Amino acid sequence: MLVATGLRKKYKQREVVKEFGLTLEAGEVVGLLGPNGAGKTTCFYMIVGLVEADAGRIELDGRDLTAEPMYARAKLGVGYLPQEPSIFRKLTVADNIRLVLELREELDTAGREKELASLLEELQITHVADQLGASLSGGERRRCEIARALAAKPRMMLLDEPFAGVDPISVGEIQRIIIHLKERGIGVLITDHNVRETLGICDRAYILAEGGVLAQGAPEALLANPDVRRVYLGETFRL
Repeated sequence: MLVATGLRKKYKQREVVKEFGLTLEAGEVVGLLGPNGAGKTTCFYMIVGLVEADAGRIELDGRDLTAEPMYARAKLGVGYLPQEPSIFRKLTVADNIRLVLELREELDTAGREKELASLLEELQITHVADQLGASLSGGERRRCEIARALAAKPRMMLLDEPFAGVDPISVGEIQRIIIHLKERGIGVLITDHNVRETLGICDRAYILAEGGVLAQGAPEALLANPDVRRVYLGETFRL
């Protein structure tokens, strides 16, 4: 289980995150949502390890990660998919994934190639394995990035705007991939501005406002929450 408790962050005199905590279980999809300026990106980046928390604690299965850099968190099983394109444009899809598999000391060459073939098939990108990253569509690029993240064998996956910059067909594909990650037993934390797409696949979500948690719960409960409607969703929003 990934647990964050009492996280705080201040920039100069502005307290961006006043008090934040969440839990993420294995095999669960959790959303982190809220209006612009609510502090959700800062909260997400503190969990990833891109932003240092001023106070609070982050644990993975009881191990304190609070002071660990992002690469150390990744080694311990916290995968991260950034919003910006992160594949190497001048490498093939297969070589992008091989780069991560090279770090898996328990695999020999044959084992890496077997794992590569499995990931290509799982993410439905075998047909573009020999294409350069620069030539991929938005949806293909996202699938390659997810395959590369999975190559590190994460227990938790933190997805930053996974639906950004992809067409409607690819949105559906990425939703199916996220559900597949859940079925694999991986805990998935998503922050995204596409509220409908995110809530549509979440087991639970946290709604942030003014640097703290306004509400949390199942999507249906959040839609029925008048404070969430007033601050974030509006009266006409429907799933």
